[in-house]
Amino acid sequence: MDETYIKVKKAWKYLYRAIDSKGKTLDFMLSAKRDAKAAKRFFTKILNGPHTQTPRVINVDTNPAYPSALKDMKTDKVLSEQTELRQVKYLNNLIEQDHRFIKRRTNPGLGFGSFSTARRTIQGYEAMHMIRKGQVKNVEKGDVLGQIYFIHQIFGVAT
Repeated sequence: MDETYIKVKKAWKYLYRAIDSKGKTLDFMLSAKRDAKAAKRFFTKILNGPHTQTPRVINVDTNPAYPSALKDMKTDKVLSEQTELRQVKYLNNLIEQDHRFIKRRTNPGLGFGSFSTARRTIQGYEAMHMIRKGQVKNVEKGDVLGQIYFIHQIFGVAT
C-alpha cells in the first residue's frame, strides 16, 4: 500500500493505492487528507472487497499514520492479530513503479477542476490499467486484441 499526490483545484490530494505481491491492483481511493483516519478508511475498503483475503503482511512506507490505523483495526477485530506491518521505505518498489502510469496520465493535464471529476477520471484510468495488466477474466496481459474485444463488449464501441 502506498499513496501518491494528485493536484485537484491547485491543491495536492492523496491517491491511496494497494497492489498484491504479483503487482495486481487491489483497490484505490482519492482522499483530501493523509492521516490515520484516511488510511484506516482505505484499509477497511480493501479488506471488505470480495476479492481480498486477510493479508499475512502489509508493506507500507514510513508514513506515521499507518501503524496507528492498523492498530485501531486490530483492536476493532477488523484485521487479524497475526497480520504483520512492515514499514520499510524500500519494500514498496512494486507499487512505486505502478504509480508511474497514473502520473503519466495526470501530470500533462495540470490537475483536475474538482474532487469528484478527479475521482471519476482516476477510476477510468485505473480500470484501463487493470485491463492492460491482465486482471480481467479471459483477457491476458499483452493480448491487445482481447482487450479491445473486451472493451467492445462492455461499451459496444464500433471499431
